[in-house]
Amino acid sequence: MGWSVIRAWTAVVYLFMFLPVAVVVLLSFNSNQFGSFPVTGFSFRWFIELWENEAILRAFKTSMILGALTALISTFLGVLASLALVRYKVPGRDFISTLLIAPVLVPEVVLAVALLLFLNFLSLHKSFFLLLLGHVIFTLPFVVLVVQARLVSIRKDYEEAAMSLGANPIQAFLTITLPLLAPAIFAGMLFAFTISFDDITGTLFWKPGGIETVPTQIFSMLRNSISPEINALGSVMIILTVGLPLIGLGIARRIAAKQT
Repeated sequence: MGWSVIRAWTAVVYLFMFLPVAVVVLLSFNSNQFGSFPVTGFSFRWFIELWENEAILRAFKTSMILGALTALISTFLGVLASLALVRYKVPGRDFISTLLIAPVLVPEVVLAVALLLFLNFLSLHKSFFLLLLGHVIFTLPFVVLVVQARLVSIRKDYEEAAMSLGANPIQAFLTITLPLLAPAIFAGMLFAFTISFDDITGTLFWKPGGIETVPTQIFSMLRNSISPEINALGSVMIILTVGLPLIGLGIARRIAAKQT
């Protein structure tokens, strides 16, 4: 009886979480201008209008560039930090680890306001570079956590064996450690891109005037009215933010399976 209640409650929770998402996707294909049930017809009309909306296209381009740069920088810094903290005896290693993970523990609103006040203290104006910096600070902990978890499971004996056969430390890393670490690096990169692409709280505080990302563009469109284009844009974001991690997970598993 107890397990039946737990299963039923779990089903209700999942319905509560994902039913609104399904409704948004369904309404994005509704031919009616007003999002209401029952659906009057199936149409790609709103996706076509979405493609012809220059403001949304600019926001989408900005989000893609911002997400890609954030993923590259966060992954690069996260891999270096993970190697230093796991493979070497760094003074104050526990403090550095806590400092790197701290942005995950701090509410995003608090982090956004703190960084904005710090920039004002330094008399720095908002810019795309500072927006990118904020996204890197927010996504770096996720990369560090993923890469560290994988790196701990890779025995250092493999690198030492390679160096005993004549390889230098860089060659040992490139030929032994990096291929074994590749699934975690790829997963961390996808995490960073997805989080950056979806972020709205920090972006609202850090973005300069005239620059909009997809989440902030949706937010500004909702201020006026609920347009069917928003449903179509929401469907595109759902496909990207859900599809990319699933594809990445499949690729990472395939890479890990080949290594074993």
